[in-house]
Formats: sequence, C-alpha cells, structure tokens
Amino acid sequence: LAQAILDSAPLLSPQIAAQSLAEMAERFLITKDSVAEGAAVPEQVKLKLARNTLLAEEKQKAVTTKAKEAADQREALKKRTQEYEKEYADHEQKLVDLRREAKVGGNFFVEPEAKLLFVVRIKGIIKMSPKPRKVLQLLRLRQLHNGVFLKVNKPILQMLKLVQPYVTYGYPSLKTVKELVYKRGFGKVNKQRIPISDNDIISGNLGKHDLHGMEDLIHEIYTVGPHFKQASNFLWPFKLSAPRGGYVCKRHGYCEMKGGDWGNREENINEFIARMN
Repeated sequence: LAQAILDSAPLLSPQIAAQSLAEMAERFLITKDSVAEGAAVPEQVKLKLARNTLLAEEKQKAVTTKAKEAADQREALKKRTQEYEKEYADHEQKLVDLRREAKVGGNFFVEPEAKLLFVVRIKGIIKMSPKPRKVLQLLRLRQLHNGVFLKVNKPILQMLKLVQPYVTYGYPSLKTVKELVYKRGFGKVNKQRIPISDNDIISGNLGKHDLHGMEDLIHEIYTVGPHFKQASNFLWPFKLSAPRGGYVCKRHGYCEMKGGDWGNREENINEFIARMN
C-alpha cells in the first residue's frame, strides 16, 4: 500500500517517502481538500486528493494501533504492579516467619545481607584532595546533598572507603525507594534532566530492558535486578534538601561514640532520607 501511494503521488517529498507510513503519529496534519461539484479538476489536484485520502486511512490505522498498544501496556503494567506488591509482602512475611521460628527454637536469626545502598553527599568541595574528588565524580555525587542508588559489591565498598568522611549511606527500605523515585525522580534523556511525568519516558529509554513504568523501575532498583545498572543510570542523581533539624556533627562519624554524620547508617538511613526528602 505504501509503495502504491508513493508511485501514484509524485508530489510526496523524499523525507516522507523514506518514512514508514504505518508509523505515522496523530500529530501529522493531513489536509482535507474538497472540490466543487461539476468543476474541472487538474490532474495534479486529483493526485493530491488521492494521496491525502490514502494517507488519512494510514493515519487512522496508526492512531488506532497506538491507542490499543497503550491500553495493553497499561493493563500489563497494572498486572505486574499487583505481582510486585505480592512479592514484597511474601518476602516480608517469610522473614517474620523465620524470626519467629528461630525465637521458638532458641536460635539466632541472621538477617539477609543488604543488596542495595543509598549514598548521600554531605560535604562540599573545600579542602578536598584529588582522589576523593575523583571517586565522588565516578559515583555521580558532584553536588552537596546529591544521592544515588548503588549495588553492594566489593568495588563499590572500596570506593566508599575512600570517600567516607564526605558521604553517609545505608540500606533504604521499599517505602524510601518509592518516595524518592515518585517525589524527586528525574530521568536522563539525551543527557538532559527530564521529570518522569509519564511512563512513556521510562518505556522510551528502558523499554528494551522490559521496564515500561514507574513500578517496573522501582522493582528493578529495590531488588537489584539484572538491569539495575541501566535503571540506576537512567535516574538522574537525586537533589535532596538539607535535613530538617540539621546535622549532628559533620566532622565525626555516625558510629563514633560521641556521634556524628558521615559513614554507614545501615537501616537508619531511612529516617535521614525522610528528613531530606
């Protein structure tokens, strides 16, 4: 059909000729020309009318197909979201059951090791040596109060050792991950910081990794899935506010006796992020 349109329409520009007519979006304007009854119609106008009629049919088909695909995508995302919620609930219930079983048997329950880190930069650039500055750049923590999700592995933990006095980190909960992504989530699209206002933005950038919506993105981040690297890199580093109530003492570590701010907070990072979000 597309070849028949091109053969019968010499007025068609080369740019449109190269474009697949089946993928025409509804934003393309196709003029609705009419001819007075009984009037002599030039040959070029006849060709133009025939071309526009066929293009309008192709456009209508494309719009219908696009709407159907969007509806199917929404339905599939809704179904996956319900599956994710069940998965989270089952995991929590399993941990509760194991803790109770250990208590009844008089044993100790060893909590599973965390797989996800959230790192926040708490110091600026004054009096910083080159090596920690470079490591913070590699971790994408270029500004004060920037935050990123990282996978727990040996290279990351070694890098965090080098910048410990400048950052604080811990293991975020599902609630914290959701609040961060929904409230302060921005995507990296063509090297630009774009607010995630639509699932199409996620689908356009991460669709090839089977991530089509916010809940897909949150699930991939929280469970540290196979495409965690791409999902985390798509999210622009979070720009957080200064913590409500202020810091304790930036010069000292969180685990020191007198108390401080830098270093590993483990689960207590959730309260810290809540004050910054």
